[in-house]
Amino acid sequence: MTYEAPLSDMKFALQELAGLRAMQGLPGFEDASSDTVNAVLQECAKLVSEVIAPLNVTGDRQPSTWADGKVTTTPGFRAAFRSFAEGGWQGLQHPSRFGGQGLPKLVATPCLEMLQSANLSFALCPLLTDGTIEALMTAGTERQQAVYVPRLIDGGWTGTMNLTEPQAGSDLAAVRTRAVRQPDGSYRVFGQKIFITYGEHDLSENIIHLVLARTPEAPEGVRGLSLFIVPKFVVAPDGS
Repeated sequence: MTYEAPLSDMKFALQELAGLRAMQGLPGFEDASSDTVNAVLQECAKLVSEVIAPLNVTGDRQPSTWADGKVTTTPGFRAAFRSFAEGGWQGLQHPSRFGGQGLPKLVATPCLEMLQSANLSFALCPLLTDGTIEALMTAGTERQQAVYVPRLIDGGWTGTMNLTEPQAGSDLAAVRTRAVRQPDGSYRVFGQKIFITYGEHDLSENIIHLVLARTPEAPEGVRGLSLFIVPKFVVAPDGS
């Protein structure tokens, strides 16, 4: 499969429709110059067309496999993900103080479009990791942000979200997963989740699951739901 990003259309949309010039005047976005934005789009187009899009055919012919409790992704996915992470693409729209590039979402959006258009099965992992980072930046403690966000941005760890249960699809009020507080302040989570995209793979050292559950004293319905960080491998106090 080949993919050629519609860069001229994207640049037109950014400049003439989405207000790129006005955004460049906002505090904190001084580095998002037109030259920088154009360079980011060009490099992203090169990565997705040369590295990521060709893996579509490979994925069809050699899909991911499950054996001995482990998922092995399609040949080429691991190398492509390393190129993606080492190029700083996971951190494009995330804070520079955690290792991101700190560019506005307006600039990240066409890059996400390129990635998803080139290879959706690959793109879902960075997409879910973005969601995990944003959730932590919105509701996480300072320590949680300091421990998790840099590793998610640098690609060492990746993220998922665990919402759906066998009896609870779009009806989150029916979620039964329980979270029971332990003497040390942590929680043990009991339940079953399904349809966990990139819930297991070999692209990163750790997988950080954000799990919806309710504590024993929580009220019924969606108001009783809480969000818990459940890593594949428990993270020690020093971040290891």
